[in-house]
Amino acid sequence: VPEDQADKLLLASWDLPKAVLEKYHSLGVVQMFEWQAECLMLGQVLEGRNLVYSAPTSAGKTLVAELLILKRVLETRKKALLILPFVSVAKEKKCYLQ
Repeated sequence: VPEDQADKLLLASWDLPKAVLEKYHSLGVVQMFEWQAECLMLGQVLEGRNLVYSAPTSAGKTLVAELLILKRVLETRKKALLILPFVSVAKEKKCYLQ
């Protein structure tokens, strides 16, 4: 992330609703890793273009996907489909995203 865009590491700088920010903050998520912010700033990803990224288990890939989905749903007022690999993860995300 360029130095002049260091604020992009903070979740609060991504124009998310207050309730969403409060939920992330209650879970201890206040800012992203540099690579996560870079993913969100690539090309036209926030306008709906495709993004393929890879990171180790527990590196924070889901946060990138959640933020992309949340921003697109809120901005376009369209629905999104989130596909998860396991029932346990799906149940966890259902509770989390409600």
